[in-house]
Amino acid sequence: MKKILRYALIIIVLFTISFIFYSAFVIISSRISTPGIISKYHETHKTDLRSNDLSEWQTRALIMVEDPNFFKHSGVDFSTPGAGITTISQGLVKILYFNDFSPGLAKLKQTLIARFTFDPLISKDEQLSMFINMAYLGNMDGKYIFGFTNAAKLYYKKQFKKLNKDEYLSLIAMLIAPDNFNLISRPKANKERVRRIKLLISGKYHPKGLMDLYYGPLDEDSRKGLPPASYYPELYK
Repeated sequence: MKKILRYALIIIVLFTISFIFYSAFVIISSRISTPGIISKYHETHKTDLRSNDLSEWQTRALIMVEDPNFFKHSGVDFSTPGAGITTISQGLVKILYFNDFSPGLAKLKQTLIARFTFDPLISKDEQLSMFINMAYLGNMDGKYIFGFTNAAKLYYKKQFKKLNKDEYLSLIAMLIAPDNFNLISRPKANKERVRRIKLLISGKYHPKGLMDLYYGPLDEDSRKGLPPASYYPELYK
């Protein structure tokens, strides 16, 4: 028994040391690469939206849905109701620092970079600017749509600043699962999600837990193809 405990202790110590070295490597290397990554972003998004192009209402609506504790957390949030397991910061890290992202070790790396590199180095306003320009918002005729400016033009044939509240919310509604809540191919599902988002924004609906991302049960058709581990019907029983 003592021998087994000794081996178990050795394994735990080795795992802890490995984790510390791995974490240090990820943090240091990501901090070194960050200036180049951010510089490349600015080169390709010179004329895009800035966070201050959003009205106070637009900012509030977006944050309440996508990352309700965005302005207070340090890149990671595993406690705020309705937040899910990926913050805006983590989402940007996935886009900017990974060529190929898959669950598992990559999620740990994403979390370490968000917490110890990206959020400390990049202001919240800058992060929000990046998000509204890089967020994936579905596709039209096989063309992928990234950013709210492009989405406004392609879905509504309007400049972003000309969108009304419902049109803006219809874009936010797609963020979590663009195919499931697509404006063109799934208009009823999109409209229903907008309705629920309005209840959230008005304070009439309060998320029931971290993973309450849909603000109520979904029908079977709306569940198909949702992001893994994003929908928990037992929350609504």
